[in-house]
Amino acid sequence: MDLIIWRHAHAGDPLDDPEADLLRPLSPKGERQAVRVAAWLNKHLTDSTRVLASPAVRAQQTVHALGRAFKTVDTLSPSHGVDDLLAAARFPRSREAVLVVGHNPTLGLALARLLEVADTTQPVTIKKGAVWWLRTRDREGGEQVTLHAVIGPDNA
Repeated sequence: MDLIIWRHAHAGDPLDDPEADLLRPLSPKGERQAVRVAAWLNKHLTDSTRVLASPAVRAQQTVHALGRAFKTVDTLSPSHGVDDLLAAARFPRSREAVLVVGHNPTLGLALARLLEVADTTQPVTIKKGAVWWLRTRDREGGEQVTLHAVIGPDNA
């Protein structure tokens, strides 16, 4: 299974009120980042890739740049955790590749867990707008997660 994690593009400073923070839009810089990364993704994703996005405005704007059908999943919002993300993606059992557009620290914590980073309580740092592409494979009777690609918004 391929699990592609895309952190929403630049949206400016977070707001203290979680409800209002869901309405925070992309900045002009974020809009440019989303378009660049979406162009790269569209060159590499299969047509059958399932695309999931957080309901937050900044994640919705990021995924819209992709120009593909997607599903908004409430459990990908900033208030949810790694288990919710993995359940939404059906990881590692999904038959198709899954692209998740969401937020830190959840995305970084998911990467720490899946890549078996020593301290899984600390998120892997993901730049706004960046994509981390993970792939599972059978290895010596077990399942292994490998890092397939990392693309930043400035080099997409």
